[in-house]
Amino acid sequence: MNAFRSLAAVLAASLSGAAVPAALAHVTLEQTQAPAGSFYKAVLRVGHGCDGSPTVRIRVRIPEGVRQAKPMPKPGWELSTVVEKLPEPYDWYGTAITEDVREIVWSGGNLPDAFYDEFVFRAKLPEQDGLVLSFPVVQECAQGVHRWIEIPEPGKTADDYEEPAPQLTLTPQEAE
Repeated sequence: MNAFRSLAAVLAASLSGAAVPAALAHVTLEQTQAPAGSFYKAVLRVGHGCDGSPTVRIRVRIPEGVRQAKPMPKPGWELSTVVEKLPEPYDWYGTAITEDVREIVWSGGNLPDAFYDEFVFRAKLPEQDGLVLSFPVVQECAQGVHRWIEIPEPGKTADDYEEPAPQLTLTPQEAE
């Protein structure tokens, strides 16, 4: 019986520290690397609400250089985009694009704190491999807010911050 208590104590101690790793407490991207210049399916993972309060709105800022962001509708949520004038137009299959989506907003839904969900969009990535893109997210809850907007300084990682922005590293382009 004494060995059983010792084993139970060891298991309890190891599980208490591993129950919720810090990385799981953040809004994160499912895939944190993608080929430069590719079309990327971004899956934002939301693993909790705000101290017991349900998430009711998610806003993601689209970084400069990311083009043609298109969100996936989500049943039970309203979807909107914020389109802004670009500093410089770009060519999109023969059409000069002068404004583009800079923010995506899912609102009006209800994601209880005890549940997990994903919010999806796709976009064309810049053609610069090695570039690290940050996608700041504001998670609004019925009571409270998390601002996942901290962008790591050189030499630091997301683990060094309380509310880091989800990040994507661009890898070399795939051979055609």
